[in-house]
Amino acid sequence: MHNTRRNLSKSTSNKSEEPWLAVTLRPENLLPGVLIGFLLGLFVDFSFLSRRGAPQDTSSLPSALSKRQSQSLSSGVTGEELKVVLVVRQDLKMGAGKIASQCAHAATGLYAELSQRNRSLLRQWEQFGQAKIVVSCKNQQEMNKLKEMAERCGLPTYIVSDAGRTQVRSGSRTVLAIGPGRKADVDSVTGKLRLL
Repeated sequence: MHNTRRNLSKSTSNKSEEPWLAVTLRPENLLPGVLIGFLLGLFVDFSFLSRRGAPQDTSSLPSALSKRQSQSLSSGVTGEELKVVLVVRQDLKMGAGKIASQCAHAATGLYAELSQRNRSLLRQWEQFGQAKIVVSCKNQQEMNKLKEMAERCGLPTYIVSDAGRTQVRSGSRTVLAIGPGRKADVDSVTGKLRLL
C-alpha cells in the first residue's frame, strides 16, 4: 500500500514540474483563451460605441454638469488640443502644499466626473498630454463669475469644497477646474488671469 501512494505522488509531481508556459501554449488551452479575449474585447468596444451614439439622459447628470455642458460634451471635440485650467483663490492665503493638494482634488474630481459622462473627451485630452494650467483669482465672487462664464461656453467645471481639516474653514471653495476644452474656449474664460 505504501508503494502505490509513493507512485501516485511521483506521477502528480511530474505533471506539476511541467513549465507553466508549455501548459499555456498548448492548443487546447491557448485557443479558447485567445477566443474569449477577442470576444470580450469586441463586446467592450461595441458597448462603448453604442453608448456614444445613443442620446444621453441628462436628468441623472451630477450637479456640476449642466444640460448645456452635457450636450457640448456628448458632441465631442475632435482633433484639437485640449487643456484644463485650475483657478485658485488667493484670498484664502493657502500654503504651497495646500494649493497643490487642492489642485489635485480638482483635477481628479473633474476626471472622475467626466469618466462617467464623456470618456472620448478624456481620451483626447490624454492624447495631447493632459495640459493643466494653474492660475489665480481674487476671491469667491470672481470664482463664481468664472464658473458661470465657463458653463455658458459649455465647458465642464468642478469646484473643490475643502473639508476644513487644516488651513481653511470647512466648506470653503478653494479651486475651480475648467475644462478640458479647446484652448480658445478655455482662454476666453481664463485668459486674463495671472499664472500662479
